[in-house]
Amino acid sequence: MYSGPPASASMPGERHGLRARVRTKDGWAIQHAIVTVTDPSGHQVVRAEADDDGAVLTGPLAPGVYTVVVTAVGYAPTASTAIATAAGTAELGTVVLTRQGGAELPPPGVWTIDPAHSRVAATAQHLGLSSVQGRFGRFSGRIDIGATPEASGVVAEIDAASMDTGNGTRDDHLRSADFLDAERHPTITYSSTGLSPTGPNRWTLRGVLEMSGVTRPVDLDLTYLGTSPDPWGGLRVAFRAFTELRREDFAMNYNQVVQAGISLIGATVRVELDIQAVQGEPPALS
Repeated sequence: MYSGPPASASMPGERHGLRARVRTKDGWAIQHAIVTVTDPSGHQVVRAEADDDGAVLTGPLAPGVYTVVVTAVGYAPTASTAIATAAGTAELGTVVLTRQGGAELPPPGVWTIDPAHSRVAATAQHLGLSSVQGRFGRFSGRIDIGATPEASGVVAEIDAASMDTGNGTRDDHLRSADFLDAERHPTITYSSTGLSPTGPNRWTLRGVLEMSGVTRPVDLDLTYLGTSPDPWGGLRVAFRAFTELRREDFAMNYNQVVQAGISLIGATVRVELDIQAVQGEPPALS
């Protein structure tokens, strides 16, 4: 596993109360974790929320022994004992939470993207007022999970002609040489070149995108959502990612100015991906 940032953020000043830091096992702060303190009889004494740095400081406690439960969405809860001194202070130190299910990363190996439970969407501004969204209906891909995030990678292909915005005339125009040029360049491809952490369960995925005959480096802001067994006996992994593309970078220079300073189509396109992948190679074609 990669090394996250050191858990060295400063704690609040010399105030009384229970103090703790909540972290992932890689050292990243778990923001807004909930800390509940109960006395020996089981009564709740105090409940506090971690700040953006994962730091917790409660009000003063009466001297004695307490049970402290730390919870956070997506993580397994943990319980520990804290002893408050005569000054009303208790030090819990660093509390490490693990993702629900016990794994910080999917198991290493090959994972195949499941198009039926995934989404590849693109949104562009229209007339400077609202947005138009389209989806690609046909795509495929392979995710290779390594022993560390840095050793992982992805390759994906999208059928350019499968773009659907819900309007046939507009879709035909998007497939034309003004935009995707799907007849000459039927496949959009993305191949990753690197991965670097940016936060708990978040990475920057660097890669190369080839679209409409142009190849450019493109980074994705990637979030790992976890793994789960499915009803068919398989194991699934989920990711969410997004990026913004400039149309002119891919030779999509068509536009129409409807009045001074207002274009028909915005200069940038926001791409959003919700991906589920199934552990293992895709089934062989019969």
